[in-house]
Amino acid sequence: MANTQVNPEDRPRSRKVNSLKGLLPFIRPYRGLAFLALMALVLTAAVSLILPIAVRRVVDGFETDDAALLDQYFAAALGIAALLAVGTGLRYYLVTRLGERVVADIRKSLFDRVLALSPAFFERILTGEVLSRLTTDTTLILSVLGSSVSVALRNVLILLGGLVLLFLTSAKLAGMVLLIVPLVIVPIVVLGRRLRNLSRENQDWIASSSGSASEALSSVQTVQAFTHEPQTRAAFSEVTEKSYVSAKKRIATRSLMTVIVIFLVFSGIVGVLWIGARDVRGGVMSTGELIQFVIYSVMVAGAVGALSEIWGEIQRAAGATERLVELMQTDDPVTDPARPRALPRPVRGEIAFDAVTFRYPTRPEVSALNAVSFTVQPGQTVALVGPSGAGKTTVLQLLMRFYDPQGGRIMLDGVPLTEMARPDFRSAMALVPQDPVIFAASARENIRFGRPDASDAEVEDAARAAAAHGFVLALPLGYDTYLGERGVMLSGGQRQRIAIARAILRDARVLLLDEATSALDAESEQAVQSAVEKLSAGRTTLVVAHRLATVKRADRILVFEKGLIVATGTHDALVAEGGLYARLARLQFTDGAV
Repeated sequence: MANTQVNPEDRPRSRKVNSLKGLLPFIRPYRGLAFLALMALVLTAAVSLILPIAVRRVVDGFETDDAALLDQYFAAALGIAALLAVGTGLRYYLVTRLGERVVADIRKSLFDRVLALSPAFFERILTGEVLSRLTTDTTLILSVLGSSVSVALRNVLILLGGLVLLFLTSAKLAGMVLLIVPLVIVPIVVLGRRLRNLSRENQDWIASSSGSASEALSSVQTVQAFTHEPQTRAAFSEVTEKSYVSAKKRIATRSLMTVIVIFLVFSGIVGVLWIGARDVRGGVMSTGELIQFVIYSVMVAGAVGALSEIWGEIQRAAGATERLVELMQTDDPVTDPARPRALPRPVRGEIAFDAVTFRYPTRPEVSALNAVSFTVQPGQTVALVGPSGAGKTTVLQLLMRFYDPQGGRIMLDGVPLTEMARPDFRSAMALVPQDPVIFAASARENIRFGRPDASDAEVEDAARAAAAHGFVLALPLGYDTYLGERGVMLSGGQRQRIAIARAILRDARVLLLDEATSALDAESEQAVQSAVEKLSAGRTTLVVAHRLATVKRADRILVFEKGLIVATGTHDALVAEGGLYARLARLQFTDGAV
């Protein structure tokens, strides 16, 4: 069930900028803010287009003897500049705020979606890659929404308005400017298509690099223990270099597009100005008109150049949006019904497996369980034993509905799990996994994870019942001690006791123990075993066991081998029968003597 990393070269390429339409559902709730931002943007663009007219008036005003009129021209120019400053500040505030709000919503929505996906999804993708989409891709979208789109729209307005005003200033010169436009559009379209594909590929390699790093760092002790640092460094270096090579191609393509566009635009302007200068000398147009035309030409050229650069950013954001939408629309094989049935209350805790057959998604050729049927009565304790890989832990995972079986039914209190909402029936269960999970929080918060509304006294009572109170008090800050990522401050046995305290605090009707005492010393095991016996009294308990003490206290034992139940009964009856259980009892449970 190991995660498999998807090669970015195998992914479909982004083909359309309209992938950005995937952002509309997130923008729609803030359309009022978006409208205000658009109005501020239109205002600044309009003021920018008026400014050259004011400059022309001032220049031509030098030739008049009316000083008062000249003063009015300068005052008007200053007023326009002030309006432009205020409008630009307002545009920046509204657009940036909109971008931050939308991206925050995207991150929350994406995290909510990923958190609800079944473990089958994480067999196909590294968690580091998911984190890359949550961070790198959303940062790209923030850059576009909070800046690039605004600048692009402003430049489009300036481009269109500038062209109109160019014609009004001098139709002959403006007609010559238009001859340049097709020459500029061709490289934008041709190179833009290649840039779009390279942007998607680059983002995929960045995500792959993040996934590789996340996996190595989360297993750093194992990497170091097996002196695997050179190979791990080499693997990370390889995928990072591929990301760099992809980025280098993208940068080269964008640079080439920028060079071509800017050269063509400004070459055309120089030619037009040469003709305009001759018209001024011939008295066809005034100096102010030529300066106005020059400013509009520079504004139009600048808008085209800016759009060619922003186009690259929009291409990258389109690729990032496509990846995020793809993740949010991922098909999850485990889903809740549209109209779920409620788990009957109070919960009795009857568990029934009816001809359940299951294969893990990454190993479809091997049956983890093959037509397994059994029933656990309310309040019973049933032990699952057998060799590694026999299907014991799979039973617990299916009961939590982390996966759905390919055949058969699993029921809790007579209701199939597939007909209920997962949070509903999971709230009636408490799981202590084989590899206990400790969060980067205090000891108190780690135990309280089992029941967030529990009081401090209840947390400490649960810790006492799990034989964890003593070592927790010995920590530097007691229950408020930060335990570090994955509980690095604790021993294996201490982590397991925290996990058991968490399950005790949950006080659920169904208790699932996956080798819950495997990492404990003899003294701690005896204390925890006593706590678990008290906890399981009157509760339905399924326990995957490798210890004789756990097995002996079970009401019934199910012996698994190769996905089948090969024997069932009490400890004494199964030992008397001989066979697999008797052999396990001698070798595994008691070191050779029953």
